[in-house]
Amino acid sequence: MPGKVLMHFAMSLDGFVAGPGHDMSFLAKTTVRDGLHREYIESTGAVLAGRSGFDSAIGDSRPYGGAWQGPIFVLTHHPDDARPAEHVTFLSCPVDEALRIALDAAQGKNVEVFSPTICAQLLRLSLIDEIDVHIAPVLLGDGIRLYDALGGQPLDLRRDGDTPTRTVDLRYRPVRSTLGE
Repeated sequence: MPGKVLMHFAMSLDGFVAGPGHDMSFLAKTTVRDGLHREYIESTGAVLAGRSGFDSAIGDSRPYGGAWQGPIFVLTHHPDDARPAEHVTFLSCPVDEALRIALDAAQGKNVEVFSPTICAQLLRLSLIDEIDVHIAPVLLGDGIRLYDALGGQPLDLRRDGDTPTRTVDLRYRPVRSTLGE
């Protein structure tokens, strides 16, 4: 059975997957359930990323704190000026071709897509199998949105394994010490 194509992000409660300039420091204060990273490390065969995120946030670092060591494919309009990195291939091709390359490299495991822009393109082509979002208890107010399709049509979703409900109930309280800083 071939792997899934995952749109996979940690996201602030207000819908940002990174702050301005791809700043990911908001994740330093968050924790995930035990075993979650291990699940993704074991099921992921390749990563498809965008150039801006790679240059700003990823660079020489590896997903999951370096615990995952598979191939990373970075889709870019300018592969000639990309800084080489081990196990990273820079691609300049249509997004569906880049995904095919990543799926081939994943050898039956999942491909995680780490670019909201690439994800939006793949969603329009019906090439995303699953959207995995981990909501961080923070409001960023600005940054890079999970899904930005100006003038686009709504995209209906159904929670995996759920009845056709439309909402997920969350309740948070502001941490007083961070207000007004």
